[in-house]
Amino acid sequence: MITISRSLLRSLRDPQRPLCAQCHRCLTQSAPRQSGHSRWSKIKHDKAVTDSRKGKALAVLAKEIEDASRQGGPEPTLNPRLVQAITNAKRGGYSKSSIEGAIARGQGRSASGAPLESMTIEAVVPPVAMIVDCTTDSKARVLQDLRVMMKKYGARETPTAYLFEKRGRSIFAAKDEVGADEVLEVALEAGVIDVEQDEDGRIIVDTGVADTKTAEQLIVDSLKLEIDSSETVWHPNSDTQVEDVEEATYTTLSKLEEELEDYDDVTGVFHNLVPTDSAPAPVPP
Repeated sequence: MITISRSLLRSLRDPQRPLCAQCHRCLTQSAPRQSGHSRWSKIKHDKAVTDSRKGKALAVLAKEIEDASRQGGPEPTLNPRLVQAITNAKRGGYSKSSIEGAIARGQGRSASGAPLESMTIEAVVPPVAMIVDCTTDSKARVLQDLRVMMKKYGARETPTAYLFEKRGRSIFAAKDEVGADEVLEVALEAGVIDVEQDEDGRIIVDTGVADTKTAEQLIVDSLKLEIDSSETVWHPNSDTQVEDVEEATYTTLSKLEEELEDYDDVTGVFHNLVPTDSAPAPVPP
């Protein structure tokens, strides 16, 4: 049963009689309000992108400190490169505790002083094989966290190390009139596998793991180059490299790789995908 107010009934009988304010409000249509959901989604997306970029920048700063501590020792007064790395980190907003933790990690210890252990996780995002290197004071925690992360992107654990070659990789600071050819000529007898020069002029030298220190010392003494970083990498075998994948797979792999690299205990992420010029570009997060 519908109830009509007396004022509305009188107005209907007499068209010249205006409706009361209450009835008038009932019969008028207000302009629809636009939802704030789209704007909030954009804010969250922009913040996520900003946080991701900041996280990557801090990760680079941390690696600089770790490398400097590993190469020249943990004492800044005796290690000019560590002083510069710490200065850069402070300018980038790195906290004192994080700096101390990075110095300790360069010495093979956690911030609490506990010894760090190395671990490797092998996985596949079909058809791409992956290897994730970690250094941690809790293998069980890292294994659990990374399994959850990989499951989210459809990756599964399976042996993949046989598809790669373990190498030592040294990166030397750019120097005028010193290129890949000059370095190769000097270090050829020191177990050098490959020498390249990147777009910034830095020299990237791959060696057998056991030959890395010998090659570094020979290059430093002969060409007076400075070592920017030194690490162990997994290089995909030439006959097992993957050159063509669907765009969805490429995007999934790119996002997983980014999330893995943001994890504090991960020291390296490697895969056997070698994109060609026609490969699709990864979709930004």
